[in-house]
Amino acid sequence: MYRATTARRGLQWPKNLALPSANRRGYITEADIAGARRYCQDQLSAGSHSHRSRKSDYDSHLIRNFIPAFRRDAYDALRAFNLELVHIPELVSNPTIGLMRMKFWRDAVNDTFAGRPPKEPIMILLHKVLTELAETDSNPTSIKFWLHRLISTREKHMDNRPFANLAALEEYAENTYSTLMYSALAALPIQSMHMDHLASHIGKACGIVAVLRGIPILAAPSAPVKSPMGADVGGGRNPVLLLPLDVMAEAGLKEEDVYRYGPQAEGFQDAVFQVATRANDHLITAREMLKNIKAGESPGHDYEHQHEAEHNHADTSLDGDGTKRDLRRGFGVMMEAVPAGDYLSRLEGTNFDPFAVRSSWKLTWSLYRAHQKQQI
Repeated sequence: MYRATTARRGLQWPKNLALPSANRRGYITEADIAGARRYCQDQLSAGSHSHRSRKSDYDSHLIRNFIPAFRRDAYDALRAFNLELVHIPELVSNPTIGLMRMKFWRDAVNDTFAGRPPKEPIMILLHKVLTELAETDSNPTSIKFWLHRLISTREKHMDNRPFANLAALEEYAENTYSTLMYSALAALPIQSMHMDHLASHIGKACGIVAVLRGIPILAAPSAPVKSPMGADVGGGRNPVLLLPLDVMAEAGLKEEDVYRYGPQAEGFQDAVFQVATRANDHLITAREMLKNIKAGESPGHDYEHQHEAEHNHADTSLDGDGTKRDLRRGFGVMMEAVPAGDYLSRLEGTNFDPFAVRSSWKLTWSLYRAHQKQQI
């Protein structure tokens, strides 16, 4: 709950939501909110671009500037939440502790939506957003569904299990990166099947790109674990290669060869090319859909998830004018496609060698131009 204090004024809990009795004595001040906001933004940026950490989400740090200002808190909280889940396997010493961390976040989401957020920065900021949505009579319950889906998927893949095929990789991308985009749209709030459809294709491209970007990190052995006295007490995690098994088999690629020879492994660049092509296909589809929608036409093909309850929006957004309004308001969310496309272009320039891809200094300009032209 947010309660006014004598030192500074917090936000009042909305009158149309039940106030949990367990939280009547607690309050969150504006100072708490400001601290939570700084924490989430720092998680995304992890310092300047030149000193960015692989534990940051610098692409999102740039994209947030194109999200409507009144919902940047939502975007920051959602992306910081995803980062926390992504890095759990790196921070725990065994799977049991990892499962306990996942349970903590699952309980934190439940408590936050019940009106009693834990004193944890991401949940404090998310609760502030939920409060604002409730005050505008918006229904934020779909965000809870998407966050639980994200937790369950991250938990399932916490052991970095290989993807059996490209379809399994796409399903993973749908349940992580597309789901994050659904959450951001719901927070605006935008309820549009066409916007969800766009987010699905863009999210799948982003998820596949994330796997490709992670190859140089995950396929290399981790540094030895050090004791407080500086002695080696373990070899860290084992290297993994998350390219789909069917693609690797078709290219004649063996995991051990990648661990031993890196990008010189036989069939490696062929396998990367095939996976990258699927990501690019989703971006091409999204661009064609965007062009059709802006022209007031049908997206061009059916949405594979249109019969799922979470995408069956009872609104008028399927008419041309409604969709165009939603597109203008939610275009910042769709700009996730720009860094994905930028990476694929740079990957192609290295003849599909992820180990040779370097950061793009042009990305900030590409995002600005995409927003100005409303193109991805």
